[in-house]
Amino acid sequence: MSLFRRRKNDDDPTEGAEAVGVVESTEALNDADHDADADVDTDGAEADHASSTPARAHTFDRSGGPFDRSEVDGPENRLDLGALWVPLVEGMELQLQMDEGTGQVTGVFVVLGDSAVQVQAFAAPRSEGIWAEVCDEIAAGITEQGGTADPGYGAFGRELLARVPSQQPDGKVGFQPLRFTGVDGPRWLLRAVFHGRAAIEPENARQLEELVAQVVVDRGTEPMGPRELLPLHLPDGAVAGEPPADADPREQIAHDEQPQGYDDLSPYERGPEITERR
Repeated sequence: MSLFRRRKNDDDPTEGAEAVGVVESTEALNDADHDADADVDTDGAEADHASSTPARAHTFDRSGGPFDRSEVDGPENRLDLGALWVPLVEGMELQLQMDEGTGQVTGVFVVLGDSAVQVQAFAAPRSEGIWAEVCDEIAAGITEQGGTADPGYGAFGRELLARVPSQQPDGKVGFQPLRFTGVDGPRWLLRAVFHGRAAIEPENARQLEELVAQVVVDRGTEPMGPRELLPLHLPDGAVAGEPPADADPREQIAHDEQPQGYDDLSPYERGPEITERR
């Protein structure tokens, strides 16, 4: 059985020019993020990350993925969610972020152990990529909110290693490590945000990085404005239902943090679950 969990999202990330700069955070990963922040020297990780920057190329070769729809024969061992075809990996849990107002799927979380990655696809101009510009805007937004965002280069080229202000399970405000990556494709931008151990430990990020590299973006032919969220949908055969009574409360949705102009954190309860039986 594959599990799909709906996530509430009161703020539409497709609105306005800052659409791609939204940071989403969930309590489903709070324990992993909290442990990562407590047990790992993030200052050292940031220093290593920054020191590697000058030696890395500023461009990313996309020949090994992520792929455009035109570059593959079909979904194969991938789940078709509309604009994103997500590869299926043993042991993964896939969670869908939903806009409760419109019912639109706005993002995809893949959880593996104590790490996770959020993937979203956005429209981009035909003439040039937008990740470099978006990356700068995300860094500025996080810094304005009292966090840190250190630039570097990783598996997908230019990236940010960030520490974002976040409410911890005990109610105190701490810092959540996040790693922002982006890949420019033909008329699209794929953004992947790594959470938990994968945000700060390269050895724990590799499996999720390999998964992201196998994602396929189906841009479609419809005209869309730059940075507009590409449409996603529920997987075929998904059945909606309420969360089980014995669900782990640590997996409830707690936050939807935005680095652009938020005053405090907005708590959310977990929405209904969606399950697919195979």
